[in-house]
Amino acid sequence: MPVSALTENLKNNNGNVDQKDGVTSPSQDIPISGGQSLTREVSRSMHARESFSFGTSPDQQRHRPTFSRPSHESGSPHLTRTMTGAAPKKLQPFREQDVKILLLENVNKTGQDVLREQGYQVEALKSSLPEDQLIERIKDVHVLGIRSKTKLNSRVLAAAKNLIVIGCFCIGTNQVDLKYAADHGICVFNSPFSNSRSVAELVIAEIITLARQLGDRSNEMHAGTWNKVSSKCWEVRGKTLGIVGYGHIGSQLSVMTEAMGMKVIYYDVVNLMSLGTAHQVSSLDELLKGADFITLHVPEIPETKNMISTAQFEVMKTGSYLINASRGSVVDIPALIEASRNGKIAGAALDVYPSEPAGNGDYFNNELNSWCEDLRRLKNIILTPHIGGSTEEAQSAIGIEVAESLVRYVNEGVTVGAVNMPEVTLRSLTMDQEDHARVIFIHQNVPGVLGRVNKVLSDHNVDKQMSDSRGDMAYMMADISNVRQAEIETLYKDLEGLKERIITRILY
Repeated sequence: MPVSALTENLKNNNGNVDQKDGVTSPSQDIPISGGQSLTREVSRSMHARESFSFGTSPDQQRHRPTFSRPSHESGSPHLTRTMTGAAPKKLQPFREQDVKILLLENVNKTGQDVLREQGYQVEALKSSLPEDQLIERIKDVHVLGIRSKTKLNSRVLAAAKNLIVIGCFCIGTNQVDLKYAADHGICVFNSPFSNSRSVAELVIAEIITLARQLGDRSNEMHAGTWNKVSSKCWEVRGKTLGIVGYGHIGSQLSVMTEAMGMKVIYYDVVNLMSLGTAHQVSSLDELLKGADFITLHVPEIPETKNMISTAQFEVMKTGSYLINASRGSVVDIPALIEASRNGKIAGAALDVYPSEPAGNGDYFNNELNSWCEDLRRLKNIILTPHIGGSTEEAQSAIGIEVAESLVRYVNEGVTVGAVNMPEVTLRSLTMDQEDHARVIFIHQNVPGVLGRVNKVLSDHNVDKQMSDSRGDMAYMMADISNVRQAEIETLYKDLEGLKERIITRILY
């Protein structure tokens, strides 16, 4: 099992470079001789060239603390710090009215606002789309925003000839073919932290609800039945909570439940510092044997598929409780149904399922999953429709975080926070740096490419350059000086002529 199997941090931080003086800068049109503008071509090694234009307006007004100049150190183009020296150069390589963005699954308005403030063309839909409709809609889209229900497989992505970046407005990215996207120069961002508090609070509510059988008592009252009982209803104080996956959600939950008087043990495949008096155990079985309440916070990977099944239920304490707010594939639902029927577990709370409806409606039945009706008939079972992160606060924060990552990528090529590409950033060009350009070259990771790229750039001074690789692809960004406007087109075509190139971008 890989060391990351049970952690919630889905981002790979390898190659992360802290640019202390880094600042954001949007982009400028590339004029060429004859008074024309050079529009951006996205070139992919397996597709014909597609020409289109990009742009941005750097002026953004939001209700956040600002000082003088934006900094990548803050991780947000809105949260800034005081800096001295020349102002950042406002680059505009592409016409802002030509950036086409499609947002699916009712992305929060905060995210839509961030993107619209840039002058992009933003179309927002409230639901996901069937695959064939999605293929038709994304043919000319440059930026795609989704949540958890939209599936972006290789067939769908192959139809998106102009797509350069995907924003997953959620924690997970398993709905995207990340390797195909990387191999074709499509960067993917997510929001791994913004809804962790909301999920933790839901789990706390479910712990108390299960311990007191509140769901069943509420259903009985709605049906007109008064059933005042105390048998097998418990306080949570003094009980043991077992957390599987001690990441951002698990560790928050640890602190919050200790404050309620619970003892906390946790299992993770990496050794992690305990918070409070929590104690890490050496195996999953050890946790299952010792916990009164078990809560799962792991990613969906092969190692976690059905990690709680018949054998694990047999190890658990009789009368214990199971909570799953991570991924639907983690729990074997038929095994859970049997454990509930035979009294091995006293209750369970599920927020995620192996198959989930694409939209709201009367769809949670046996046509969706063959065991749905059996599950619905069980006592002391809380069933919620994947709402762990569905709070106003979480969705607002996710909208801003992912949208700002998209803006930084489109405007500057910054990949900090990307889940399928190396994290590359450079400090901004400034107003006193005339005749400068930013070159972004995504290419196959084979020997000799950087030498050929630098040969193309050799007529200019390379002020800053950073390159990093991940698997079969690599990402190079360089700021060059002494670039006359008439030379931009030649520079671009020479880079496009390199056989290893996936995408070339020049911001001027």
